Amino acid sequence: MTEDNRDSTGDEAGAVSPWSAHGGAGAPAAPPGESGDRASAGEQGPGRMESGPLATGEQGPGAPGAGHSAHEHQAHEHQAHEHQASEHPAGDPSTGGSAAYGTGETPVPAHQQQWSPWAQQGQGYGGGGVLYGSAVPHHSYAGQNVATPFQQPQQAQQATAPKRSGGLLVAIFLLALVVGGVSGGVGGYLAADSAGGGSAPFALNTPPTASQTGSAPAGSVEAVAQKVLPSVVQLQVVGRNSAGAGTGFIISGDGLIVTNNHVVEGAAAGGRITVVFQNGRTAEAIIVGRDPTSDVAVVRARSVTDLPVAELGRSDDLRVGQGVVAIGSPFELAGTVTSGIVSSLNRPTRAGGEDGSQATVLDAIQTDAAINPGNSGGPLVNMAGQIVGINSAIYSPTSSATAQGGSVGIGFAIPINQARRTADEIVKTGKATQTVLGVSVQDAPQGTRGALIAEVVGGGAGEAGGLKQGDVVTKLGDRRIESADALVAAVRSHAPGDKITLIVGDNNTVEVTLGGQPVEIK
Repeated sequence: MTEDNRDSTGDEAGAVSPWSAHGGAGAPAAPPGESGDRASAGEQGPGRMESGPLATGEQGPGAPGAGHSAHEHQAHEHQAHEHQASEHPAGDPSTGGSAAYGTGETPVPAHQQQWSPWAQQGQGYGGGGVLYGSAVPHHSYAGQNVATPFQQPQQAQQATAPKRSGGLLVAIFLLALVVGGVSGGVGGYLAADSAGGGSAPFALNTPPTASQTGSAPAGSVEAVAQKVLPSVVQLQVVGRNSAGAGTGFIISGDGLIVTNNHVVEGAAAGGRITVVFQNGRTAEAIIVGRDPTSDVAVVRARSVTDLPVAELGRSDDLRVGQGVVAIGSPFELAGTVTSGIVSSLNRPTRAGGEDGSQATVLDAIQTDAAINPGNSGGPLVNMAGQIVGINSAIYSPTSSATAQGGSVGIGFAIPINQARRTADEIVKTGKATQTVLGVSVQDAPQGTRGALIAEVVGGGAGEAGGLKQGDVVTKLGDRRIESADALVAAVRSHAPGDKITLIVGDNNTVEVTLGGQPVEIK
């Protein structure tokens, strides 16, 4: 089964498949590495992207400059006021004062003016501010110097204090001492009270909590991360016309790493692959083998030994609702851990590959653990820290040829049982074998469910089992077959030589021994 010959009239133009990552007709062509259009039905497989833009520097909010330069008046005895007004008229340079700045008010001498550390020579520091995370100079006003918070401005001319009697000066001085003492006492009390001296609880006075010293609870996300992270790597891939990044996990101490085919296929024709380990070390890698039909590839890191190896679990006993953890490098953020559940099983998903055709349909695990561009090739792990899938695709309604989508809680992973068989073949022979039924299929006519046998390959497994052109397969074993992709995915979840039972129509049973064929790589 290598072809989908579905009739294009069977789908409404522009319809979105519930398993697709993009809209149908009219959507922009996907870039290399993303799932392509279904040629006959205008549908696409789930978008999957292995790399993301580098994180860029961020800035905090603008903080407007503090302080002002508004002068504050101080009341004086009536006699002193009259004495000042008569001896130093407004604008008299001997006082350092200026013309009245408020209607009906008398200017305050410079020696009595209060200077704000943020004031700019008599003008408010407004109309701008400091952006945290960026270097923004202080604003300067025309013909003026810039005041700094740590330097008192030099007065152009020292103001001359008005003459007062000795007794009056003593009285004012004593009053100032009394007021200053009371103010200081009140201020000290308020400061002590606000620092927890009163009865109100104050968090800053409590000592820090004890450091975490115990082990992570078994079965927790923390325990899974501690166990699996050392065996997960980032793969930086540079091809002739592209560059990107994805994820992989180590399966041997001497450098064998499993990932997605679509992560490394850009380097297959003379590119470069760099492995970045969790401890920051790097190594160059070569492709051992790859399989676009299952979206699995194996690479080997050069000149490395004693690497931590991941533990492989099994995917045939997964249950909907059980907890899982995804680990990868979303948007090149290496070592990112997210968690969720198994949302669904046996989900037919087009994971892309070289052309995004039916040749890359997966029998995927669906999860709501956050998976984003760059997670591709990374492990989906059960709560025992065992790898049960390889994260490969996401449903992303906003992705396009010019913009990458992100997680909306619908991600897809290749079941580890299928990926393990493929990886083992690649390691042993450098090639993979594809499981085939020996027929080409398309969706059943509108209004019915199942996979329509469009063609039977002579001498193939289907012909030997008695399948005929025009048959509609509705079940494989205990699994209902709703579409052509569902049959393809179900067949590929088995290995060559496996015996399966098909239900044709309502109740006709056909026994088939599945065949296999070498995967041809373009």
